[in-house]
Amino acid sequence: MRMDESTLRALNPQLIFAHLSAFGEDQTRPAFDVVLQAETGFLFMTGAPDSPPAKMPVALIDLLAAHQLKEGILLALIYRMQQQKGCSVKTSLIEAAIASLANQANNWLVAGHIPQRMGSQHPNIAPYGDIFHTKDQKSLVLAVGTERHFVRLCDVLKRNTLPEDPRFETNAQRVRHRSDLYPLLQKAIQHFDRSDLLARLETSGVPAGAIRTMPEVFELPQARALVGHYSLPDGSQGTYLRSAVFQITT
Repeated sequence: MRMDESTLRALNPQLIFAHLSAFGEDQTRPAFDVVLQAETGFLFMTGAPDSPPAKMPVALIDLLAAHQLKEGILLALIYRMQQQKGCSVKTSLIEAAIASLANQANNWLVAGHIPQRMGSQHPNIAPYGDIFHTKDQKSLVLAVGTERHFVRLCDVLKRNTLPEDPRFETNAQRVRHRSDLYPLLQKAIQHFDRSDLLARLETSGVPAGAIRTMPEVFELPQARALVGHYSLPDGSQGTYLRSAVFQITT
């Protein structure tokens, strides 16, 4: 018996078929995730300014494409409930990757700016993605996304004159003068222990986060709650990470 779509659809017209390719159904070019990261600009943009391109440490394009395919399948299920008909859902790794370029694509399409490697810094916001080191030799990242965030950050750091400095009084100015701003913030941050500073920033509503190793990630209660356990045939125990994390209530 043939298992192609037309044969199976003749047997059951309500079937939903999901197709995922690398470069499109008309392309035979093989690819793994890193190839798509390269072809769609992610590899070029990732890494430090003075370093070669760097691969994302997870199969990012695979995950993005899986979510695109999932969303298409969910819409196909709704269509089937309404029309009692099946359909085909198709997407590709390259389409999912390009569609996810977000603000980096718009920087090129709107302003003609070619995104460059900036480490974790944001091309349009400062200080956002900047990494700082605390008194106890730990690291954190700031995501100061609004003018209010910046004022509150400076208040926590007891650097209240910074928002009045013409170089830093607006986000556009901070982006332009980020190389001047960073050492001033780092000098203030190095007087705090990380946990103390993060607590102060949280109280003030300033987005910031500890840069955690994998063991430190699984100290978080949210991470521990996602760890499952299973028994192997020899009686030993294994662990796994749950990947479906949504909740549905009625």
